[in-house]
Amino acid sequence: MRWWDIAPVLELERELFPEDAWSPGMFWSELAHARGPYATRRYLVAELEVPPRWGSPRTASGGGADESGGGRESRLVGYGGLAAVDGTGDIQTIATARDQWGTGLGARLLTELLGAATDFECHEVLLEVRVDNLRAQRLYERFGFEPIGFRRGYYQPGNVDALVMRRTTQTSSEAPSVQGT
Repeated sequence: MRWWDIAPVLELERELFPEDAWSPGMFWSELAHARGPYATRRYLVAELEVPPRWGSPRTASGGGADESGGGRESRLVGYGGLAAVDGTGDIQTIATARDQWGTGLGARLLTELLGAATDFECHEVLLEVRVDNLRAQRLYERFGFEPIGFRRGYYQPGNVDALVMRRTTQTSSEAPSVQGT
């Protein structure tokens, strides 16, 4: 995720989480920690290429216009973010557009975030999920997350509880040994 992704991310954020959407400042603050040698965050976006609309601007390549000049139009359909501190990763946010539910996009975003946790050398990854978001809970369980507690009234202003989940990673000393013949 880069600064130019914030506006479409906020649009999707408000659509999916109208009562407790993140503010622009929250995303700016997170991105401030996502670059450079001391980065502690990894944020990503998923975009879907869309065919050019009739009458849309054309580029020399014949495709619809976009900011990169590559001749393709795209739509932001998901995003996610991870914070890492002292060997613990925390999935700060993950979301997919409703029309992408059931396509595997959430799993792909989660896979990328867990890869970032590995890059940050995290031994565990935590997350909070609304207690009423069973679809997301099933996804996290498929990836080895286990419930470890609740945060009462975590999501405001709706006063909805959060289920806290954790996934631990094996270190090389904990991993089963494999011997070949």
